[in-house]
Amino acid sequence: MDRLKAMGAFVRAVELGSLSAAARELQTTQPTVSKLVASLEHSVGARLLERSSSRVVPSDEGARFLASAKQLLEEYDEAVAELKQRVRQPKGLVRISAPVALGELRLNGLMLQALQQHPLLEVELVLEDRFVDPIEERIDLAVRIGGALPSDLVAKPLAVWPRYLVASPEYLQRKGQPRRPQDLPRHDYLRYAGQGDVLTLGCRRGGSTTVALAARYRVNSAIAMLEAVKTGAGIALQPSWMVAELLRKGTLVRLLPQWTGPSQTAHLVHAPRRKQPMRVQAMVDFLLASVSKW
Repeated sequence: MDRLKAMGAFVRAVELGSLSAAARELQTTQPTVSKLVASLEHSVGARLLERSSSRVVPSDEGARFLASAKQLLEEYDEAVAELKQRVRQPKGLVRISAPVALGELRLNGLMLQALQQHPLLEVELVLEDRFVDPIEERIDLAVRIGGALPSDLVAKPLAVWPRYLVASPEYLQRKGQPRRPQDLPRHDYLRYAGQGDVLTLGCRRGGSTTVALAARYRVNSAIAMLEAVKTGAGIALQPSWMVAELLRKGTLVRLLPQWTGPSQTAHLVHAPRRKQPMRVQAMVDFLLASVSKW
């Protein structure tokens, strides 16, 4: 029996919840995975999985064995990777998940820079606004903006971005520029769908204020929101990473520069590992150094 292959089948069956799902991922058949796990159980002298018609769960012995099996597989992968890296350069595929807008507007170009910097690296950038589970979906790194961070994953702070009120020059020519937060209700406010009608702003000099703003246009896409602001449809609260370049070019104008909205916090999330493969660690270092400059 190939014990490493059997352990890999056992680990993925537990993580995916079924033998058939593990078989699909491993590109084999469900009976083959079942035989591998059965052989592993015979080898260790304990029942590792409790099976039902729809799913599998680890037995008490299997739950205790799972952590050691995962660590052993990781160490084996690391040892093989080290041997294959005849030159000390990051090599191989890194799968990265990120929100759609951040990926399209900023990370896409950044990944092309990473490929130039590391010629043996491959990158698969998966853009999803939903939360992607790095363990279940085999993602090496996930960029998370806001929301609760899962306790079973490792999260590294990536960036904290203030939010600015912005509008196009054309809009301001038509509607005039607000001079204080109390002027905002007289303007066309654009907001993300699902957000409330109360806007909270913090002042650089200290203190905060809230303004009730009814929005005639609401949208659940950051890209669509940005396009609406650029075309002069109204004013909106946007994170600095999204509008900094447009502000420098004069495509957009920042309103009430003494005031900012609640900051947007980003983390780099990955599965817990004793040691990251060189290809993943190189991308972690690259992202932490590059994104901090935005």
